[in-house]
Amino acid sequence: MQDLRVTIIQTSLHWQDAAANRAMFSEKLAAVAPATDLIVLPEMFTTGFSMDAAGLAEDAEGPTLQWMKEEAARYNAVITGSVIVQEGEQYFNRLYWVRPDGTYQHYNKRHLFRMAKEHHTYTPGQEKLLVELKGWKICPLVCYDLRFPVWSRNVGSEYDLLLYVANWPKPRANAWSILLQARAVENLSYVVGVNRVGTDGNGHPYSGDSAVIHPKGYKLLETAEVEGIHTITLNKKELTDFREAFPAHLDADDFTLS
Repeated sequence: MQDLRVTIIQTSLHWQDAAANRAMFSEKLAAVAPATDLIVLPEMFTTGFSMDAAGLAEDAEGPTLQWMKEEAARYNAVITGSVIVQEGEQYFNRLYWVRPDGTYQHYNKRHLFRMAKEHHTYTPGQEKLLVELKGWKICPLVCYDLRFPVWSRNVGSEYDLLLYVANWPKPRANAWSILLQARAVENLSYVVGVNRVGTDGNGHPYSGDSAVIHPKGYKLLETAEVEGIHTITLNKKELTDFREAFPAHLDADDFTLS
């Protein structure tokens, strides 16, 4: 049972400037120490939460994915975060999961934030992504997905870590905190939520509140409303022992998604 070192980067973002954001994250990654296994960046980390998909979208194999491959190889760690991607006539809020060897997988955000008309711009994803790292099963999701527990239900203990990348505005910070803890408790899983700080080009403020939640629901890490890089070690044996001592998952309701 290997422990997992997770690094979260909470920062402000340059509005709709992918090159500036990649350069900024390169500088921040250089400060990551000691070695880590997984580096988590926010939602739409190259642009901020923008509906200008036509002007900002990259190809599926675009420059940000190439940058992620280079940085993953440089730090021998998986890097994940979401970007705006175009395929054909469709736009996606796409999370990439990029490994040090250059291989990658992706997840397209399923629940699109209608209050910002995200559902008029982007195409929703249809499948969850389950990945493995150092013996850990991980389910990465994106921001508004946090509000929908059926989509993130840990059926058959299919994951050990539930991960959210976000641009979650400050006025709803209390919901962010409550829901991260709820997802951990109901799924008997570690939960990591990575948000941004600062104010975006639409004037929306973000308070960060990035956090790492223990399967019992308490916070192992909670950030303030400031930029920061934080690395925490997740204990696999502690998770396994808790599930064996309190196997609530064995009484979970069966269901299927249509």
